[in-house]
Parts: sequence; C-alpha cells; structure tokens
Amino acid sequence: MSKLYPNLVKAVVQALEDVFQNGYYADRVLERLLKSNRQWGARDRAFLAESVYEIVRWYRLLYEIREKQPENESDWLQLFGIWWVIRGETLPDWKEFKTLNSAVILEKYQSFQSIRSIRESIPDWLDELGERELGANWEPTLHALNEPAPLIIRANRLKISISELLPQLKSEEVVATPLFEDALLITQRKNLFASKSFKDGLFEIQDYSSQQVAPFLEVEPGMRVVDACAGAGGKTLHLAALMQNKGQLIAMDVEERKLEELRKRARRASISIVETRVIENTKVIKRLDQSADRVLLDVPCSGLGVLRRNPDAKWKLSLEFLNKVRETQYEILQSYSRMVKIGGKLVYATCSVLPSENQQQGQRFLEEKEGEFVFIRDKQIFPQEAGFDGFYMALLERIK
Repeated sequence: MSKLYPNLVKAVVQALEDVFQNGYYADRVLERLLKSNRQWGARDRAFLAESVYEIVRWYRLLYEIREKQPENESDWLQLFGIWWVIRGETLPDWKEFKTLNSAVILEKYQSFQSIRSIRESIPDWLDELGERELGANWEPTLHALNEPAPLIIRANRLKISISELLPQLKSEEVVATPLFEDALLITQRKNLFASKSFKDGLFEIQDYSSQQVAPFLEVEPGMRVVDACAGAGGKTLHLAALMQNKGQLIAMDVEERKLEELRKRARRASISIVETRVIENTKVIKRLDQSADRVLLDVPCSGLGVLRRNPDAKWKLSLEFLNKVRETQYEILQSYSRMVKIGGKLVYATCSVLPSENQQQGQRFLEEKEGEFVFIRDKQIFPQEAGFDGFYMALLERIK
C-alpha cells in the first residue's frame, strides 16, 4: 500500500484547481509548483506529476463516479480519493474520505465501461466528432491517447552520434534505447534538463512522431529553408542538424517570446544558420515571395494527436475553437505557400488526427492551386500504431 502525505495531496488539489477553475495549463502549473517547493525529493515530484496528469486525464470518469463536478477544495479531495481507489490503492482514515465507499466506487467504475465517452473520459461532442471523422479507427485512437506519453529525445548529430550519446547518458544515470536515426527512448527517467548532456546541447526532448517531420521536408545543406510556424523551435533545430548547419534557415512566428526561446536553444545546440523573424504583418511573408527551397508549415491545430502529454487540452477545446483553427490553418497554407519557389517543396503538418485538419485541408488547397502545386506524398501517424504522438504531414511541390 502506498502512503499518502497530506501536504502532497493538498498540492495536487491546488494544482487541479489552477487547471480547471483558473484555466492554467497543467504543465505550467506543475512547473511552477515544483519550482516553488524545491525541498521535495524525486519520489514526491513523481507522485505530484503523475497524480495531477492522471486526474486531469480521467477527470470526466471521476466526476461521473462522484455524480457531481468539483467546486471547492473538499470536492477535489474526494475526486483524488476516487482516483486513488481506482488505481488499486486503499484510502487512509482521513475525514475528507469518510463519505467515500471503495466498493461503490469500483462498482460505478465498472458500470461506466460500456459508455465510451465516460470510459475514455472525453466530452460527448468530441467523441461524436472523432467517430464522425475517423469511424472505426476513432476508438483505438482515443484509447491510445489515454496512455501516458513515452519520453523521447533526439541526439544532436551536429555534436554527437547515438552510439556516442548512449554511454554519456549512462554515466549520468539516464537509461535509453535507440529507436531510429537520432531518436532514443528514455526508459529510466530523471530530470533531463539538469543533465550535463542537455546543458551541453547533445540532445533535445522531442517525440518520435515530431522527429518524422523535418526529414519529410527533404532538406539539404546549403538550401534556404523557412520554418514559418517555428514556435520554440524543436523542428527548426532538427532541420538545422539535417542541413549540417549549412545554408540559411529562417524561423518565423507571431510570438517573439517563442523565438527568444528558440535562439537560446540554438545557441546551446551550436547552431549558427538560424535567423529569427517575427511575423508582425503580411509584409514579412511578401518579402520572401518565391525565395525558399523548402517551407515548413507546422500549423496551429486542435492538438488531438498529443492529448497523452497534454490531457487538459480536451477540456479546453470547443467546436467553436476547432472551426476557427481550421480557418487559421487554411489561411496560413494559402498565404505562406507563396514563399516556396518554383521547384521548391512545402510540408504542411499538424499534431492532429482529424482529416478535417489534415487531408481535407491539403485537398482543398491543391484544388484551388491546381497547376501550381502538386501532391507528392503524405503520412498520418496514429498514436496506437507505435505508441507515440498522433501527427500528420503532407509534402507538396511548387511547379508553377
């Protein structure tokens, strides 16, 4: 039996209130919580992270069992207690748990296994949308999205190979298994950000599926490449490594703070070809008209493919937001594609599993740009296929 400590459970409750009642993102809440309580050891920190993420993940199932959505601290404590019972633990003799009956909780838990939206803990509207778009493939996809995310890193080939990185990690008590090319699965976790290898720029944390995108763009050293939705630059850094740090790599985003983080990461990785530009207006795009050999458009999306690592996203999503983000995706594809020169290539990518954000956007674009762009190939990665994030990428070529 695992022992519960009141101060840690109270911290979990505070984090849940921040996520659900104050609208903060779970990863930011946890980061702030752990930074402000540095006295907690590795076991305490692991307990907090798992508890918060799993209760966020299974939120609907838990409140359906309780028959009431949480409103105050006592309610969240009861939700924690229900989760504790479901995971096979025994509740301590605390006054907050007096009204909870473990047998009743488990009986209700079993009764909900026949209702998919509750069993998989997802809003009804999202369950209906997923089935409408993916049919029979939705259920295994949804189930896989509730599995905890594996931790994957990418070796920075500008500095080190996988064969060289493995013993380096082992010396820092990090156990890893090679997956493909530069990807490694971390099988024994610790604070990677505090490791010397990370500080020396020998690797970046990047999911396996995300690592498929940069190679899909078919970049070569010496090219002019634009990453037009660069964000904090995970794929930008990967592109730079594939280009052997030779050529010109323009990283663009509408948010300066994200590009500042990218610049820090590029310095750590010893990458010198990245130039950042904030997209303040349409002129920034027009200045690059038909000038790029390659353009990556990793567009904003629903994030449904990465729910396993961002489970709170399913509670923040709405149909209105999805409709708006589809409009934004297509506007970016229409506008930013002008940067590709004739003979150049473009990759449209999302971390979604919905055809309406993926294949259908590409089809519409190609119909409207008939004779100007042609489809080369695409790739849809479902989370149930290999246990990694859901992703989509389509490679197009400009011929006119």
